[in-house]
Amino acid sequence: MLHCKHLITPLSFKRKVVAVATPNNLTSINHRPLLLPKLPGFLSMDDVTRSQPLPLASTAAKASQNNTIDPHPKYEGKKIKGRVVLMKKNVLDLNDLTASVLDRVGELVGKVVSLQLISSVNGDPEKASPGKVGKPAYLENWITTITPLTAGDSAFDITFDWDEEIGVPGAFIIRNDHHSEFYLKTLTLEDVPGEGRIHFVCNSWVYPADKYKKDRVFFANKTYLSSDTPKPLQKFREEELVNLRGDDDDKTRELQEWDRVYDYAYYNDLGNPDKGQEYARPVLGGSSEFPYPRRGRTGRPPTKTDPYTESQLKLVMSLNIYVPRDERFGPLKLSDLLAYGLKTIPQVLKPELKALLVGSHNEFNNMQEVLKLYEGGIALPDGLLKYIRDSIHEELFKELFRTDGEKFLKFPVPQVIQDNKSAWRTDEEFAREMLAGVNPVAIRRLQEFPPASKLDQKAYGDQTSQITKEHIEHNLKGLSVDEAIKNKKLFILDHHDALMPYLRRINTTSTKTYSSRTLLFLENDGTLKPLAIELSLPHPDGDQFGCISKVYTPSSHGVKSSIWQLAKAYVNVNDSGHHQLISHWLKTHAVIEPFVIAANRQLSVLHPIHKLLHPHFRETMNANAIAREVLTNAGGIIEETVFPSKFSMEWSSVMYKNWVFPEQALPVDLIKRGMAVEDRKSSHSVRLLIEDYPYAADGLEIWSAIKTWVKEYCSFYYKNDEMVQNDSELQSWWKELREEGHGDKKDEPWWPKMQTCEELIESCTIIIWLSSAYHAAINYGQYSIGGYVPNRPSISLHFMPEEGTPEYEELKTNPDKAFLKTFTPQLQTLLGMASIEILSRHPVDELYLGQRDTPEWTTDANMLQASEDFRKKLEGIEKRIIKMNKDEKLKNRVGPAKIPYTLLYPSSEPGLTGKGIPNSVNI
Repeated sequence: MLHCKHLITPLSFKRKVVAVATPNNLTSINHRPLLLPKLPGFLSMDDVTRSQPLPLASTAAKASQNNTIDPHPKYEGKKIKGRVVLMKKNVLDLNDLTASVLDRVGELVGKVVSLQLISSVNGDPEKASPGKVGKPAYLENWITTITPLTAGDSAFDITFDWDEEIGVPGAFIIRNDHHSEFYLKTLTLEDVPGEGRIHFVCNSWVYPADKYKKDRVFFANKTYLSSDTPKPLQKFREEELVNLRGDDDDKTRELQEWDRVYDYAYYNDLGNPDKGQEYARPVLGGSSEFPYPRRGRTGRPPTKTDPYTESQLKLVMSLNIYVPRDERFGPLKLSDLLAYGLKTIPQVLKPELKALLVGSHNEFNNMQEVLKLYEGGIALPDGLLKYIRDSIHEELFKELFRTDGEKFLKFPVPQVIQDNKSAWRTDEEFAREMLAGVNPVAIRRLQEFPPASKLDQKAYGDQTSQITKEHIEHNLKGLSVDEAIKNKKLFILDHHDALMPYLRRINTTSTKTYSSRTLLFLENDGTLKPLAIELSLPHPDGDQFGCISKVYTPSSHGVKSSIWQLAKAYVNVNDSGHHQLISHWLKTHAVIEPFVIAANRQLSVLHPIHKLLHPHFRETMNANAIAREVLTNAGGIIEETVFPSKFSMEWSSVMYKNWVFPEQALPVDLIKRGMAVEDRKSSHSVRLLIEDYPYAADGLEIWSAIKTWVKEYCSFYYKNDEMVQNDSELQSWWKELREEGHGDKKDEPWWPKMQTCEELIESCTIIIWLSSAYHAAINYGQYSIGGYVPNRPSISLHFMPEEGTPEYEELKTNPDKAFLKTFTPQLQTLLGMASIEILSRHPVDELYLGQRDTPEWTTDANMLQASEDFRKKLEGIEKRIIKMNKDEKLKNRVGPAKIPYTLLYPSSEPGLTGKGIPNSVNI
């Protein structure tokens, strides 16, 4: 026997009619979900509609008259069936069981997830134009839909009452009255009258309704310029942007994880003066002295010591730094990041515990000790193990050690020493890495001799190079210096002007290094030969007197050979710092973040440019936010492992003064550096002067593919320049990007005016290039080449030994020990290797160039086909690169160390592969 009872919910919910079993048949809710049979005249849990209760007797009578049993009692009129796909809340790969239980209990007492359709064709007269909003419908079977044991999708049916006044839905409102958030992926409606199937791509975290000022709104996956938006949806589109800008927000409050606010702030969170003045750092951005791109606002309170410095989180909380939740790392990537991040634990150790790890000294005695890091790793001492266990959450401790395997600090063998453990020492490999290494964007063609300086002579005196014709002319294959320059045979890696103004201050820290100029000659086989290295220090009597320089030339015998190896290492120190702080951090991470913020503030998800760029902004804000907590902060990993030390970020700010957006286009950059010349007959309208320049050759292929795709895409939506000029959202985005996001450069004349289709296409191509291929070329080879630190040191602790000193004698008798003592301090080496291993890995959920997180990202069939054509073109490029890497005539593509140039392969597997172009700057 069944008895009907009414469960009365709070006023904010509709009354439900539920069939309740007698005590003999009732299964305990604490044991398993309630399963009820469907009988005529009764509603099961599956069929509860949360609307006005049905007259059960009437329904039963109708069923009886038809001599049938209707298992799905319905309202009069049509029903629209839908399917919602979401991911319930989880922590790492484990479910949040507490939230799951609370949500299930909430379902029983009326706390539910409701959706309301919004018309795209009919307005609501009572609301003066916004689209007509339908009756609420509810996710079915939340209780009986089992959450996966790992992070995964759950699918729910939903049934909407059809209302002719709704017509074609263009959006929906969702209200989450559960205890916890969930990740809403899609809603799909079937058999919508007059439209058929309608798909909504959401991909957003939805928090409980009490966390929001307004209910969440999602739009169908159609694309509209701002002026073409259906009138009933226009206000919803505008209100969504208001919410994302936080226009109604208290700018002084600390933002919370459920906030969806994209806003700007200066880099005033790098220092921590509350720990002492040695941890104070200048604010970057907002001044002519220290200009900088803007970062995302967190709203954290200021430090106690300095009201202009934002307080920092404790290290164990750094992953919880505020970014809008939809910008956060996914659970799979977060798990990997935490696991490999264990190797950076030395950063937070107390001095006495650091001693447990590295012993009483901080030096490797020989190269074999370095190689042991890849063979056996380091077993953690008990004291250190206990410290780590006490410092982090128990579950995290288990996860980290389970993932890391046998021993702590066991590193994979870097590619540079896999085939040959000494090839890195050769001049050919040293030079090849300037064209096919991790910083192939710094070398330029020499066009004047001797190399000149652009530093202000009043402040820095005469900084002209001291390299003479006598130093190099005997190695120019019979050419004079002038002839070599004319024949485009001389090249330079110049780290002189960038460093000299900071060098005096840098050398007051533990760093002891030089500014450098390296001259190279292009051989007939396409390889580069080092000719001379100039190392310079500020004049001891003052900057205005210029510098003191010494020139070193190649040698393969005796102590001069060892000195030449040291000179090359000092160059690599400079190049490592330039790579990490300028080429990598500044020119991808820092400059891209304002584009991300401005796009979310000013471009609706319906806007074609938002849809074009959104994949290339994935997780950038989260990567940057965590970097500011553990990498670029005062005392962080960068300051510990890269030579400018506490001046690192300040130096990158000074270098930002030279940043010019249009020059980030690959062809423009190559021409500016003299590595290519304009040539309309060439396939990419530029001709490389070093044909075998792997980064440039592969990069131009990728650049052209991106630009072709962008041109086809933008031309589909913008038929003429007037459409660009009249697009209010597009103009607001570009204006805010210049005036706010890159506000310290708002008056620069080089900014595109965004008045033509050509400007739009070029600008979007640059953004995608920087976020994808350029970042891939700069980032994902770090461990392959720099994982063996002697090949690419990033710090130096001693100056070049002078003849007659004990250090010089040691260089003569034990050159490897002298080298290691200068360039590979043990603790910094371990920390640097751990960091670049993390940076070089692809997570399992990586999305690569040409890929989308959903195949139905737009309803425009032409653009879906163009996107597929782009993907296929990238596949063809990858095949051509593979073929070139097998061409023995192209010596720079593999080199003595046998490292094929794979960094611009579009695709990759997960892990430490040294290849693959992710869509975005997400690590």
